[in-house]
Amino acid sequence: MQQVKTLSEVNNKSSILGEVFGRNRFDDRVDQKTDVTTVESLRIIGRCIKMLMSVKGLFCAKFLMQLGLVFPALLLPWIAKIVVDNAVLQRPVGGTEVVFPPFMNPILTLIEGKDPVGIMLSLTTIYFVMLITIGSRATSRGTSAGLLQGREASSQSENTISQGSSSGNGLWGIAEFMIHVRMTQTIANNLRTLLFDRLTRLPMTALDDQRIGDSIYRVLHDAPEAPEIAYQLTLGPFFAVLGVVINLYILEYSFGKVSPELVWIAWAAIPMAFLTTFPFSGALRRTNQNKRAAGSAMTNAMEESMSNVAAVQSLGAGKQEQKRFAEKSEESFLRERYNLGVLIAIISLASAVFGVAAIYVSIIISDRIIEGAMSPGDFAVLLGVYGGIAGSFSYFGILWIKLQDRIAAVRRVFFFLDFESEYDRLGGTSLERIEKGVQFKDVNFSYPGGHQALGNIDLELHVGELVALVGPTGAGKTSLAYLIPSLLTPTSGQILIDGHDIMDLDITSLRQQITYVFQEHVLLSESIRENLLFANPQASEVNILEALTSAGCMEFIDALDDGIDTVLGRSGDTLSVGQQQRLSIARGLVRKSSVLILDEPTAALDPATENQLVASLQAAASDRLVIVIAHRLSTIRSADRIVFLDEGKVREVGSHDTLMAKTDGAYREFVAMQSVK
Repeated sequence: MQQVKTLSEVNNKSSILGEVFGRNRFDDRVDQKTDVTTVESLRIIGRCIKMLMSVKGLFCAKFLMQLGLVFPALLLPWIAKIVVDNAVLQRPVGGTEVVFPPFMNPILTLIEGKDPVGIMLSLTTIYFVMLITIGSRATSRGTSAGLLQGREASSQSENTISQGSSSGNGLWGIAEFMIHVRMTQTIANNLRTLLFDRLTRLPMTALDDQRIGDSIYRVLHDAPEAPEIAYQLTLGPFFAVLGVVINLYILEYSFGKVSPELVWIAWAAIPMAFLTTFPFSGALRRTNQNKRAAGSAMTNAMEESMSNVAAVQSLGAGKQEQKRFAEKSEESFLRERYNLGVLIAIISLASAVFGVAAIYVSIIISDRIIEGAMSPGDFAVLLGVYGGIAGSFSYFGILWIKLQDRIAAVRRVFFFLDFESEYDRLGGTSLERIEKGVQFKDVNFSYPGGHQALGNIDLELHVGELVALVGPTGAGKTSLAYLIPSLLTPTSGQILIDGHDIMDLDITSLRQQITYVFQEHVLLSESIRENLLFANPQASEVNILEALTSAGCMEFIDALDDGIDTVLGRSGDTLSVGQQQRLSIARGLVRKSSVLILDEPTAALDPATENQLVASLQAAASDRLVIVIAHRLSTIRSADRIVFLDEGKVREVGSHDTLMAKTDGAYREFVAMQSVK
């Protein structure tokens, strides 16, 4: 099981290297320990490989199809040798010390005794059949989508999520390619759906710090990198090793006696591949992490500006926002150039080392041909064999380097998959319906920064009553209300619902029984009907109209051309603030949940609408617990009980008349101050 991270633990582990490499220039507030060690990289790789279990059928099909392309690849260099030596130069088969490998015996039998024209006809027929079925592997890079893309990670993600390839062409290559694409899309979709779910279940304290743009970037651009890690550490290494083993066997079997130094040079390629690439992996991981952090910061800047476009326009801040976005965008490109520079240096070094080896091998082969120990056709064979060996070793050398970009991306995904969230509270005791109420027992709550919002709360709230939470700004009213649906969790103490500790309850069943209507109106850009069905998909037409009427919405809905099927603008901006508030309340009422919590429900309502709503809430409280956070005395005095809070503590509890009867009571003093205002 992965270790769950809390916000305080993450903030206490900020890395000095992160500051050196410019992390403080980005927008990360929750995910701050971004450096990844080699051990952590291996853990990430292991988790990616486990994802293949979800597509094991497709993975087996891909493996078998790729395995079917191994043998045809071995034939082509030897067919080229026969063309050069026996068809073009008309030399007899076996005229040198070089021995044909056993798998060539059927072809040698086929051309035995034929003249050059017959040999070419036979080989052309074989090649044509291979061309239709698997393509010409000797001249093609295989089958892939061939989509154009930029260097920036965000521009590559859409291609990555539909990544697929085959080392063959023809009918075989197309089939393998489609299997690969389906496998990639399935893994990527499962992972980013899981990440989306985890992000929507983050604690409120983390959501306050986590930028929306960063979350979007992780879901859309980071998650698709995981499937490729799984492939590169399973299919890739297996077939690379298989290719090395087969080609080394061929080299030893056919050329071991003629030129044994070729075998030793091939074996020396193994350490060379790693020594020229592995030392740079840490630097490449950091540059890739920084380029993605810079990319998400750019996404944040765009998202925040567009979300607050009204404020930008009203304050004439267009130029400032344009400059801010331009700076974030330039930083993103700068980090990409840093990453590209490190990559170019690594590839240049590796290419230089292997280039020198290739020149030396070419000299050896040329000398053997001149000496007569080899034929000109052997040059084609050795180029194919060494191409297979060099390609496989280069794969291993470049593999670790290429993985660094993907590891940096997937680390960002796993960070929030492992982060403490409501996901960890699924599967607890199921809550069918709240029959009694909510009880607070010595509850304390402090925010991650250390500020104590609530202290020693002892309180009972019963189903069947309308309760008002009252107090000055910062008294802890909203924090207390957030604890009931577990939007926040207590630092200490217990919250009991019908006698069950809230931490032992299944979070989904808990939320089904509690509706929270926020002070900030959160409406969908859909129809009014869809907004209410979002809260209760099973709501009937009668339920919808009843909730809208209770919240005083019908007076403005009747004036709309499409009535309850009117489509709202972004976040409901086509309605007035008061209309948005009433519609949000109606959406809360239509859920028919056991507990209804409303944060300042009457703040933007006129007196007549307020009276209508208060009467509806009193009626709703007949079979449920209704909690109202309010400042208006006209709303407060209608409550069955008033809970007065100040400085995070419950000072008084009682009805309006009872509390006003206390000559030196805190609530009475609060009411007097409100009256003066």
